[in-house]
Amino acid sequence: MSLHLFDTATRSMREFVPQVSGTASIYVCGATVQGVPHIGHVRSGLNFDVLRRWLGRDGSTVHLVRNVTDIDDKILTKAAEHKAEWWEWAYQHERAFDDAYAALGCLPASYSPRATGHVTQMVELMDRLIEKGHAYASDGDVYFSVTSFPEYGALSGQKLDEVHQGESAATGKRDPRDFTLWKAAKPGEPSWPTPWGPGRPGWHLECSAMATTYLGSTFDIHGGGIDLIFPHHENEQAQSRAAGDGFARYWMHNAWVTMGGEKMAKSLGNTVSIPAMLEQVRAPELRYYLVGPHYRSHIEYSPEALDESVSAYRRIESFLRRVVERTGAIGADGELPAVFVASMDDDMGTPGALAAIHKRLREGNTALESGDDLGARAAAESVRAMTDVLGLDPLSPRWHDAAAGGAGRRALGVLVERLLEERSQARKDRDFARADALRDHLLLAGIAVEDTPDGPLWTLKDD
Repeated sequence: MSLHLFDTATRSMREFVPQVSGTASIYVCGATVQGVPHIGHVRSGLNFDVLRRWLGRDGSTVHLVRNVTDIDDKILTKAAEHKAEWWEWAYQHERAFDDAYAALGCLPASYSPRATGHVTQMVELMDRLIEKGHAYASDGDVYFSVTSFPEYGALSGQKLDEVHQGESAATGKRDPRDFTLWKAAKPGEPSWPTPWGPGRPGWHLECSAMATTYLGSTFDIHGGGIDLIFPHHENEQAQSRAAGDGFARYWMHNAWVTMGGEKMAKSLGNTVSIPAMLEQVRAPELRYYLVGPHYRSHIEYSPEALDESVSAYRRIESFLRRVVERTGAIGADGELPAVFVASMDDDMGTPGALAAIHKRLREGNTALESGDDLGARAAAESVRAMTDVLGLDPLSPRWHDAAAGGAGRRALGVLVERLLEERSQARKDRDFARADALRDHLLLAGIAVEDTPDGPLWTLKDD
C-alpha cells in the first residue's frame, strides 16, 4: 500500500504523490511566539515530525519549513505588559519553542523563517495582487478583495455570504469581508516601509510569502492545526492562487489537545506548559502520549491518560533493556512488520503502529521467557525500527539521558535487570519463595516491580 493522506481541501483520502520524485516539501504553520509553549502548541510539530520521518524512511529528501510569527498584536501586548522590547520578548519565546521541539525529539526544521525577515517578499506579493485586481490600498492599509476571487471558501467550505473576518467595520475596506494584508503603522508600534506607507504585515500574508520563498510557487503539503483552516489557511490559499501560485497540493490538519472539553489555550487559562510537563514525565514519555493518538483525533488531557502512556513506553524500554542485558547491543534496522507499514500508510495511523509495536514486544518477551535469544533479538530489532519511525526509540542516543536517566540510572538498570532475570528463573522453577524474596528485596531498595503481559516492568517509587 502506498501512503494515503486525508486532504482537507478535497475532504477525502488521496494517494500522496510528490511533485518531484524522491523529494517532499512541507510547510507547517509554526508558533506565534508570545509565551511559553504548552502541549497543545507542540502537538502539530510532533505530528508533522512523524510524517517527515515516514516520508524520509526510503531515503527521500524532505524539506520541512516551519515559520515563526515574531510580530503580532499579542506579542506587542505581552511585551508591553512586561515592559520588554517586542523583539526581545519574541526572541525569548522563540528560543523556548526551539527548546521544546528539541526536548521532545523533533528533527530540526529545514528552515524556520521569521515573518520580520520577509517583508520584501510580502511587498512583492501585494504588488502582484494589486496589479491583478485582487487587492487594494486604503489609508496605508492593504486589503485582499474576497469577491475578486471566485474560489474563496473552497478549502474550508465557507460560503461567501456567511464569511465574517472578525475585524472592525471602522476601516477602509470596500467590503467588510475583505481581509488585511498590511496594517498601517500606529504610533509607538514597529513598522517597515512599503510603497503604501509604513506598517507591519498581516498574519495571512506572512505565511504565503514564506512558504513560496523556500518551497516554490507550488509545493506538496501545507499543515497546521484545525483551528487554522478558517480564516488563516483559507486566506493563504486565496491570496496565493489569486497571485498565480499553485500553492499547496495537499492540506493536512491536526486536531487539538483539549482540557475539560475546551481547546488548550492561554486565553482560557487551561494550558500545561512543556517545562512543567517535563518535571513530571520524561521527554520520550510525553512524546509517546502526544503522537500515540491519530493526528486528526482530539486528545483530552488527563493525568490518568498520561500515566497510561508512561507505563506503555516503559514497557517498551524495559523489554529492550532486558534484551541488551541478555544478548548484547542490538541494531535499529530490523523489519517493519506489514501491519505497521499499512497503519502508517493509512493516513499516518499511529494507533495501529503502536499496536504493532506492542504485539512484537509481547512476542519478544515470550522468546525471552523461553530462552530463545535469537527470537528476542529479532523482535527487539523490529521494535527499535518501528519506534525509530515514531521518534520514540528508547535506545536512540537522542534519549540517552532522558530514557536511561543518566549514568546512575543505567548502572542501576543493569543490576535490576539481573535480579529480574533471577526472579523469572525462580518462577519458572516454581521457587516462589525465592521469587517473592527478590521482589521484596527490590522493593526495600525503592524499586517497584509490576508483572505485565509484556514482562516485568520496574520503576523507581519516586518516578
